[in-house]
Amino acid sequence: MIDGPVTASKAADDRGVLIQQAFYLEYITLAWMIIEAGVAIGAGLAATSLALLAFGIDSIIELASAIVLVWRLSVELRRGKEFGERAERTASRVGGALLFALAAYVVASAGGKLWMQEGADFSLPGLLITVLAIPIMYLISRRKLQIAEQLASRALRADAIESITCGWLALVVVVALLAQLLIGAWWLDSLASLGIVWLLIREGREAWEGKECCEHH
Repeated sequence: MIDGPVTASKAADDRGVLIQQAFYLEYITLAWMIIEAGVAIGAGLAATSLALLAFGIDSIIELASAIVLVWRLSVELRRGKEFGERAERTASRVGGALLFALAAYVVASAGGKLWMQEGADFSLPGLLITVLAIPIMYLISRRKLQIAEQLASRALRADAIESITCGWLALVVVVALLAQLLIGAWWLDSLASLGIVWLLIREGREAWEGKECCEHH
C-alpha cells in the first residue's frame, strides 16, 4: 500500500529534475542566441552576406522558441503537470509555427541569392561565430532531445530541432564562406540551405498537429 504513493512521489521528483535540466538548457540557449544573433547579423550587414543574415535571423527565431519553452516549463513548476500539459499544446503550436517561418525564410533567402547571382565578402567574425555554433548546437540539441523524450514534450522536441537546424545552417555558412574565399562558389550555400527545408517542414507539421514526440513513423 505504501509503494504506490512512494513510486508516484519519486516519479514526480524525477520529472522535476528533468524540468530543471531543461530550464538550464534553455537559459544557455538564450545566452548563446543573443551573442550569435548579434555577431551574425552585424557580420552579415558588414559583408553584405545573405547567408550570415539568414543565420542571424534563425538565431532570433531560436531565441523566441527558447522564451516559449521557459514559459511552458514555468507553468508546470508553478501549477503542476496537468497545467503544464495544457500549456504544452500552445507551446508546441508556437514551436511548429516558428519552424514553418524558418523554412519559409530559408527558401526565400536561398532563392534571392540564386536570383541575384551574387556572393558575399569574406567575414572572419562570421566564420568564427558559425564554427563555434556547430559543436555548441550539437551538444545542446542532443540533450534537449533526450529530455524531450523523457518528458514526452513535443514543444521541447520542436525547440531541439531548431537547435539542430541552427547547427546545420552554421555548417552551411562555414562552407559558403570558405568556398567564397577559395573558389568563388557563390551559389553553394543557397543550394545547401534548401537541403534542410524538408526537415523543418516535417517537424513543424508534427509539432503543429500535436503528434507525440516519441511516435515512430
